Amino acid sequence: MSKPPCAPPRLTPTQMEVLRCVHSGLLNKQIAYELGIAEATVKVHMTALMRKLNVRNRTQAAIAAGSFGWSRP
Repeated sequence: MSKPPCAPPRLTPTQMEVLRCVHSGLLNKQIAYELGIAEATVKVHMTALMRKLNVRNRTQAAIAAGSFGWSRP
């Protein structure tokens, strides 16, 4: 039997934007500039994202974003 697809985690709008930026290959400093937030705030969002997505690094987070269809158009 095939495994049912897991439901994507619930993310805040800002976490979604940060994840889209990571998927686009932006660095934390670039994400902070684009979103108008502090780089430290981006790091906080990245930590929360990695926890919610159950991944260990930003590359895995970017892959997860693509698999859930959360990449930029």
